[in-house]
Amino acid sequence: MEHIETEVLVVGSGLTGATTAVALARHGIDTMMVSRAPWVADSPRAHIVNQRTMEVMRALDLEEACAGASTPGELLQSLPMMTSLSGVEFGRMWTWGNDPARAGEYTTASPVRGCDLPQHRFEPILVGEAMRRGVVTRYRTEFASLEQDDSGVTTTLRDLVTGVTFTVRSRFVVGADGGQSPIANAIGLPLEGTPGLGPALNIHIRADLSRYVDHRPGLIFWILQPGREGAMGNAILRMVRPWNEWVIGLAYLDESIRRPSDDELVAAVHEVIGNESVEVEVVGAYPWRINAVYATEYRRGRVLCAGDAVHRHPPMNGLGGNTCVQDAFNLGWKLAAVLRWGAGDELLDSFEYERQPLGQALVERSIKSWRQNPAIVRSLGIDPAASPAERQAQFEVFFEDSEEGERRRVAFQAAKRERDYAYHAHGTEMNHHYASSAVLGDGTELSVDGRDAELYFHMSSRPGSRLPHAWLGRDGKRVSSLDLCRPEQFTLLARTRGADWLVTAEGVAAKLGVPLQALRIGPGREIEDLYGNWGEIAGIGETGALLVRPDQHVAWRVTSLPDDPEAALTAALSSVLSCEE
Repeated sequence: MEHIETEVLVVGSGLTGATTAVALARHGIDTMMVSRAPWVADSPRAHIVNQRTMEVMRALDLEEACAGASTPGELLQSLPMMTSLSGVEFGRMWTWGNDPARAGEYTTASPVRGCDLPQHRFEPILVGEAMRRGVVTRYRTEFASLEQDDSGVTTTLRDLVTGVTFTVRSRFVVGADGGQSPIANAIGLPLEGTPGLGPALNIHIRADLSRYVDHRPGLIFWILQPGREGAMGNAILRMVRPWNEWVIGLAYLDESIRRPSDDELVAAVHEVIGNESVEVEVVGAYPWRINAVYATEYRRGRVLCAGDAVHRHPPMNGLGGNTCVQDAFNLGWKLAAVLRWGAGDELLDSFEYERQPLGQALVERSIKSWRQNPAIVRSLGIDPAASPAERQAQFEVFFEDSEEGERRRVAFQAAKRERDYAYHAHGTEMNHHYASSAVLGDGTELSVDGRDAELYFHMSSRPGSRLPHAWLGRDGKRVSSLDLCRPEQFTLLARTRGADWLVTAEGVAAKLGVPLQALRIGPGREIEDLYGNWGEIAGIGETGALLVRPDQHVAWRVTSLPDDPEAALTAALSSVLSCEE
């Protein structure tokens, strides 16, 4: 039997696995990535890439490649609601940071903008980068079993082309193998929630629909046809490429139409468009089930699971693929720290403590958003249990010049505003505040200014928060504060009077064997404070400092220079890494 040795085995090559592999390879970790699939995703699947994920891509030097393959954020402008694409539009929403009243919040929060990058275009970028950096990658390779001991994991795999079984010995295994994860099952991760809430179908098509959307660019078009038989004509038309490639999502389907014929697919598409003369090419049809499941643990010994292996949910809020990438960005540097920097085992526990609450929260948020769809239907005065003719008659009241028509229009506007929790939940996307052994709390409370933490991003330098973004100057160029913090090192950000920190950081890095760069931000220093507001944003005095982790989260904050800065920094970095001083 063939036997292979590597430092980390990543099972799964989707967004989670490939991002993990890229992060590990950047640290020089010997990594092998395997997937049961024949190649990358065969359909658009996950597609929204929010600001935090684009920040991760920027850190991994992949922002330009991702932006080039994506549809830019300004084309994700709104969500029209209509009876068909060629029918009556009865409502519209701003989406994804395009509301003029909120656009400044998104610009202030980050150096990047979100975009639409479907999974079948995103995965090749990540996999290509992983392979370019030396990650051994094998497709059509199936997980069979694993056994772990004090020094590593022996994983048995099967080559689906030859049928040959072989083993891989690694220090750690990452289970990034998606929903129904064999790795999560093999190590017995406990799951909570409700699987199989209902069947759904995605129809991937090519059709030139520019005449219907050029004047109202958007990512998602909601189609409501209450007079139609079956699932009440509730469909989502989602752009894949403007404006000739699309996915039509149908939910609440009867099991009998989970295997529709080509003629049935084309007929369903024409009903959504409202024009049978439009030429439609069906690329594929992909049935799936709506789940609401999350793992309460992410780790068992030397095996750690991430991504869809530990959180499965409806696509609302566009959180799925983003959370997968962000799981990987959190995990990658921690594995590297254990393998290269002498970090202790507790650092790997912090992956679960930091990411599991977010994974659970995203499942709960997605379900809440999913259940808002029926609320909008009810606000229109439609009874889903009524006959198609009755439902259509109920819907017509919405357009009437009558008191009841007015009442329904008011109710609809209120229900529509609730949809901001799905399409403008900036806080849900960006307010990631960690609490674990890898964060040294300073006793302060997170300030939210009385604003809804799901809708609004709250910038903070409080330990555990992602480093605040500010535009600074370096070597005559404008850079983000996030750009100063490379993913292969810790970064100590001081202010104008922080000369002692530069000397201290150099000594501590040498003593602990941990890559650490110190920079001063201020007039005439290594980094220019272009707008003079870094001190306020950073929440530290001119002799203070922020210790930033490789994943851009603040690990430690000190407002002024301690009596013994070397001892303080050594203790802080050692504590974060769970290693001896």
